[in-house]
Amino acid sequence: MRVLFGDGTIAQLGEEAARLGMRRPLVLSTPEQQTQAQEILTLLGDASSGGFFGATMHTPVAVTEQAMAVVAERRSDGLIAFGGGSTTGLSKAIALRTDLPQIAIPTTYAGSEMTPILGETRDGEKHTLRSEKVLPETTIYDVAYTIGLPPAMSATSGLNAMAHAIEALYARDRNPIISLMAETAIGSLVHALPAILARPDDRAARTEALYGAWLCGITLGAVEMGLHHKLCHTLGGSFDLPHAPTHSVVLPYALAYNTAAAPEAVAVLRRVFGQDDVAVALHEFGRRIGAPSSLSSLGLRESDLDRAADLATARPYPNPRVLDRTSIRALLDDAYHGRAPGTSAGTAG
Repeated sequence: MRVLFGDGTIAQLGEEAARLGMRRPLVLSTPEQQTQAQEILTLLGDASSGGFFGATMHTPVAVTEQAMAVVAERRSDGLIAFGGGSTTGLSKAIALRTDLPQIAIPTTYAGSEMTPILGETRDGEKHTLRSEKVLPETTIYDVAYTIGLPPAMSATSGLNAMAHAIEALYARDRNPIISLMAETAIGSLVHALPAILARPDDRAARTEALYGAWLCGITLGAVEMGLHHKLCHTLGGSFDLPHAPTHSVVLPYALAYNTAAAPEAVAVLRRVFGQDDVAVALHEFGRRIGAPSSLSSLGLRESDLDRAADLATARPYPNPRVLDRTSIRALLDDAYHGRAPGTSAGTAG
């Protein structure tokens, strides 16, 4: 993987595409970012095969199949993903099927561009896989493209990034270097996000946040994730909740669930937040920067909680605390109502 990081690094796009042998890359984005993606096409000039602007949350297989048809029709020889996790996910899904080279240009703090992980949704369930085929060959981090990210989206996207690093701290296969990256990443975002809320065009704060998100993405790709990511994949893939806001809501509750079983991670987070109860500190931090604090506010129905608990505990996966369906159901109830983390026996552990 090659990373270009800075302010104005997009100027190197044409050179980077040529280095990867791209003569007819397809530019990908969501419908909402089509106008900006058109600017990328302008930069490429004649050296592209146009754009596909239909990327959407949770990488539905049906959308990937539509994009695959465009790739084949235009004989595209590379992929340029402009946007957040939805666009990067689509690029990865195409690369998995074609092995085309990818350039990622992130405009959020999602971190997907740093991982060999792909999550796809089929028949109402989200499934993840790891393959080096989906890891972008180059990521161009250009701070300029994050300046326009609204403060509310910056908050949820930043908390989404922090989730990767927090789970990396207690991952079964963690190591000292990844833990060091995770601590630095979380600290960067804790410092930068309130500044972005106060001054959305603060380039120093935006740079620090993007740096933190880059590190968070590395930790996500390097070690296994646990309960938090499983819950968010369940809520997103099966109930169509928005990706980053769901991470923002669930993270303090998943942390509270695992606190007693993850003393090393808790020690790191106490240093970062300067508080003993790190789950409550994280919950309060989210509220302070304007992130949503309940699953009900995201559109989940209370009648969905039982099915969500069933899906989240249907298959075993690594987590520091043993997964118990009754406790997970209690965790989801707390998250649904936005109670303080640790209120129920389910999250208090």
